[in-house]
Amino acid sequence: MSELFDFGKNILEQQPFSVLLGTELRAFEPGKAELALAVRDELKQQHGFVHGGVVSYLADNALTYAGGSVLGDSVTSEYKINYLRPALGQTLLARATVISAGKRQAVCQCQVVAINDGEERVVAVAQGTITKIG
Repeated sequence: MSELFDFGKNILEQQPFSVLLGTELRAFEPGKAELALAVRDELKQQHGFVHGGVVSYLADNALTYAGGSVLGDSVTSEYKINYLRPALGQTLLARATVISAGKRQAVCQCQVVAINDGEERVVAVAQGTITKIG
């Protein structure tokens, strides 16, 4: 494991909401991040899909991880998400990358995929601006 990955895991462990949901850091390197979440009934809405708020959380956190990988300590200053189809599967995976970065902010994009029996389907796409703290 890299020093950056270990740092990223430590940050995730300090996020009470991420711990509550059971979020897992799968990849973290300069300009890229992947967060995964096992789907369970408590995360679904009345139609049996993963709740949009959970999908949105995962995209937001992955965007901030990607931006933070090049900026350091950062927060999301804005993001937009498009839901493409219901999130159905055993696992959600958010893959985020940096599109452009300066000294104080980065613009990042993210795809959230639902994995069902090993098959991936994109369920949402997001784009956000990540801002360095301090």
